[in-house]
Amino acid sequence: MNNDAIVTRHLGIRGRVQGVGYRWSMVQAAKRLGVRGWVRNRRDGSVEALAAGEAAAVDALIRWAHQGPDGARVEAVDVSDAATHGVPEGFEQRETA
Repeated sequence: MNNDAIVTRHLGIRGRVQGVGYRWSMVQAAKRLGVRGWVRNRRDGSVEALAAGEAAAVDALIRWAHQGPDGARVEAVDVSDAATHGVPEGFEQRETA
C-alpha cells in the first residue's frame, strides 16, 4: 500500500516566465512525474498552475517550477493548497486568463 498522500497545490509563478516555453515545459515535466492538472499564462505576465498527485511528485514539480526551462528567470513561486475537484485526468496547457 502506498502511504504517499494525494495533494493538490495552486502555483503562481512570477518572473520572466512567458515567451520562453514555460507552459510547454511544465506539461512535459508534469507528465514525466505523473502529476495531473493544468498550466496557463496570466494577463499580468505570470504563469498559474494547478498540480495534483502524490505529494512527492507534486513537490518535485514545484521544485522544477522554481527553475523552469532554459530562458526562464523565475523570481517567485507562490504555493497554496487547492481543492481537488475539477482537476483533469492528464496535465494540460490552458488559454490565458
